Amino acid sequence: MSVLPLVFTSGWASGINAYAVVLLLGLFGATGLTDEVPEALQRTDVLIAAGVLFLIEAVADKVPYVDNVWDSVHTVIRPVAGAVVAALLAGESGSLPELAAGAVGGTTALMSHLVKAGTRMAVNTSPEPFSNIAISTGEDLAVAGVITFAIFHPVAAAVIAAVLLALGIWLVVFLASRIRRFRRRRAQRREERRLAAAGGGRPVDRSVGGGR
Repeated sequence: MSVLPLVFTSGWASGINAYAVVLLLGLFGATGLTDEVPEALQRTDVLIAAGVLFLIEAVADKVPYVDNVWDSVHTVIRPVAGAVVAALLAGESGSLPELAAGAVGGTTALMSHLVKAGTRMAVNTSPEPFSNIAISTGEDLAVAGVITFAIFHPVAAAVIAAVLLALGIWLVVFLASRIRRFRRRRAQRREERRLAAAGGGRPVDRSVGGGR
């Protein structure tokens, strides 16, 4: 079977948490659960580095506004990681050209990264930190679950990843429109209060006829 479904799924997951993807695939390959993971991802130094970076991201991704900075830094890292992982997977299976696989993985990773970053920007308009923790934990669980499922059922996992990506894009567009509407209303209320305050503070006209 073509490795394309696994390439697509790994790209989607890399856009959310690239370190988790590298760590999970490497562990699955090292433990013998699958033969489709290249040796490069199973190396001990790669697994250690991915594990350390995953732990750092697990903390940074749950802190309001820190997650926005982290996402900005990873705007390049996640798509590149998605492309590299996809190319390695294609090279291991030989069923898909590496360049094409890299393009699919990188593009999918970029799209899911933009969804993740846009969602976090919307969530950070709320002052409480619990929503960040809940969403970040949900993303980690989704990546782990879908990647694990993709090892045994790659086509079904790719369908799930595509649905989640489409829902994420819709959610970002919906939240962006709601936030713009909220900001317009808030700006309008501020302007109304300013005009009301300016009107109430005008001096009384005591010119001819005004003081009678």
